[in-house]
Amino acid sequence: MRLLIIEDEEDILNALDYGFRKLGYVVDTASDGEEGLELVYINNYDLVILDLNLPSIDGLDILSRIRKDNEEIKILILSARSEYIDRIKGLDMGANDYLVKPFDFGELVARVRALLRRSFTQSTSKIKCGNMIIDTSARAVYSDKNERLDLAPKEFAIFEYLIANKGRAVSTEELIEHIWGEDASMFSNSIKVHVSNLRKKLSEYSDSDIISNIRGAGYIINEVEDNDL
Repeated sequence: MRLLIIEDEEDILNALDYGFRKLGYVVDTASDGEEGLELVYINNYDLVILDLNLPSIDGLDILSRIRKDNEEIKILILSARSEYIDRIKGLDMGANDYLVKPFDFGELVARVRALLRRSFTQSTSKIKCGNMIIDTSARAVYSDKNERLDLAPKEFAIFEYLIANKGRAVSTEELIEHIWGEDASMFSNSIKVHVSNLRKKLSEYSDSDIISNIRGAGYIINEVEDNDL
């Protein structure tokens, strides 16, 4: 999943960048409002963490501009503005959540996971796909016999993203953008290698193919019976 963090306090920005990258997220950062808004228009993010007191453009103005063009992207306000009226205004303007500084990083991560899970249209951290169970909180995949698959971080990220976008083919370019970010060449062979390894590992625990490759379109989760746990 790809995050954008718009925050002008350098120590907080660097800490969040490091923390989320360590958890396997692709992270872009901006230290002022204008730069952050430009990145939103250029790239396709799954979630934006947005400060309100920003140089050049106020956070609420950024929120308003984003919502005029994009109602789907998740936005979490992270701000020192703790007044009740500020929280109401932010949520009424389209923010999906509001966390007041100072904050606990663990709580922020939990809120980010909860918002991203809404892409799965479910409320728990565990999702069933065929006989596979993906735990988005533990970032792990199990068979229905409680056997944990030995997935590399990128393999898990690919599986998670494909499930989040179940029902449509996801191109190689989109996977690179959301899982590798700017760290990989658009001509990299990494996606093919990782998807191939992922499919092999899934096939060891499943009688049917969970992931298919549609020529010219990308990768898609096959229509297998699945439900939330």
